[in-house]
Amino acid sequence: MAQSIKLADDIMKIVRRESELQSRSIAGQIAHWVRIGRAIEKSGNFDHARITAALVGDIKTTDLTDEEKGVWLDSFVEKMGQAGSDEDAFFARRRQLGLGVGLDAAGNLVREKATRKA
Repeated sequence: MAQSIKLADDIMKIVRRESELQSRSIAGQIAHWVRIGRAIEKSGNFDHARITAALVGDIKTTDLTDEEKGVWLDSFVEKMGQAGSDEDAFFARRRQLGLGVGLDAAGNLVREKATRKA
């Protein structure tokens, strides 16, 4: 029996793109990735606990298998794309001072308009 699930918009964007590239339906692409992920986890060359340990710095990434390194890299890139609370506060303060720098929706570098007099 088919089941409905909710996935984040960014995940669905990736699924749609890959499903088009691979000539699969969206459901077919997700099922394909589920089978691959399951096979990797059962392969014996993959240990998610080790990936987590590498992400927090408890073990070196050079100690991971090739399969683990691939998952670690995906997780690392995802985490690096998310601003921490310190970064959010820093850039909020800069914007408040008219010094803020950020990216627009297209990824272009922009500066906050100066709101104070020199």
